[in-house]
Amino acid sequence: MDRHEHARLDALQRDPYPHYARARDAEGLTFVPELDAWLVARDADVREVLRRPEAFSSANVLRPDVLPGPTVLAELGRGFGGRPVVVSSDGAQHQRLRAPIVHGLSPSHVAAVVPYAVERATALIDAFAERGSADLMAEFALRLPGQVIGRLVGLDEADVPLVVHGGYRAEQLLFRPMSEKDQLAAARDVVEMQHLLDTYVRERHARPQDDLCTSLISALAPGGESPTELTLDERHEMVAHLQNFLLAGHLTTSALIGSTLLHLMHHPTQWELLCQKPELIPAAVEEAARYDSPVQGFRRITTRPVVLAGTELPVGAVVFVAYGSANRDPSRHERPDVFDITRPPARHLAFGYGVHGCPGAALAREQLRVTLELLTTRLPGLRLAEERPVVMRPTMIHRSPEELPMVW
Repeated sequence: MDRHEHARLDALQRDPYPHYARARDAEGLTFVPELDAWLVARDADVREVLRRPEAFSSANVLRPDVLPGPTVLAELGRGFGGRPVVVSSDGAQHQRLRAPIVHGLSPSHVAAVVPYAVERATALIDAFAERGSADLMAEFALRLPGQVIGRLVGLDEADVPLVVHGGYRAEQLLFRPMSEKDQLAAARDVVEMQHLLDTYVRERHARPQDDLCTSLISALAPGGESPTELTLDERHEMVAHLQNFLLAGHLTTSALIGSTLLHLMHHPTQWELLCQKPELIPAAVEEAARYDSPVQGFRRITTRPVVLAGTELPVGAVVFVAYGSANRDPSRHERPDVFDITRPPARHLAFGYGVHGCPGAALAREQLRVTLELLTTRLPGLRLAEERPVVMRPTMIHRSPEELPMVW
């Protein structure tokens, strides 16, 4: 992909909604060269793909947009992982990997971590409340979810920044064009994170604790009755699984918080209404997730010849399943391009659907709810800083503002 292709991809990813509208209006599916995939844009078609995982495999979900060179691959070889994870597996393997995550994110576990989320969110706001201005991406949205998911997993608070940074670097390696020098630097950060996670895996295997890291090991690498050390292959699998879980746990929620605050600031009358009527916060959470979904979609690859929306797809055809487009489908949502926190609740696809539906949806919703409750109470005069325009990150996954400069 040359720089002109990168520029076109960046433009599409910063604002995919015009592309979605054209694809929804077109007959059949639309092939989008920038995505190198057929765009599945209508709500009904998205749901059909998600209902048929046996025909639309998740094996290519984490396919890099830019393939690393040999030097970068060699650096990544010093780390751990490289095994199938829950988001990129199918069938029995997917069920095996998903089950302990679903258990770890049960309603009781989510409820138990909410007081910690409130404590951390309050501390983050305390750090800038008296200043009168802050970048709420850097100083809040990019911090809270990592701290919360770190607590669930059982990470030491001091290790959370390295894991969060490593997560963003892994995302960059997968989805951002970079020079080989920058790729190599990112790979080193990812490897450092993986070695830290491997330390946790080995320690929790030897000395179990009451945390999600221990639960994952017990479910996926129990080791039978003997206290033998984990095999190298088990360590690779556990690090891959933990890395994927941590990335999904903080990147998606950071994006959701950032985009929600942005759209509330773009609609000041709705922000004022939310400050006056906090009972609207749950509806605001759902509307924000629908209106600008943090995960715009995922790739799938066909395992057999299929016909979707009248388009014949051969084996190995790549589709991009656009949750963000389905959530703007006028056949499903009235006035879909209008941001309205008083909208009657309707089932959206911001957190996916079917066997790959996001198991952390409740935790993400709770963190956004806590954020809105605290900010509407403590900083009701919040507004965007006029001198710094907000730019969206060029990505179809973890869509959010690059920065969110605010004043009050």
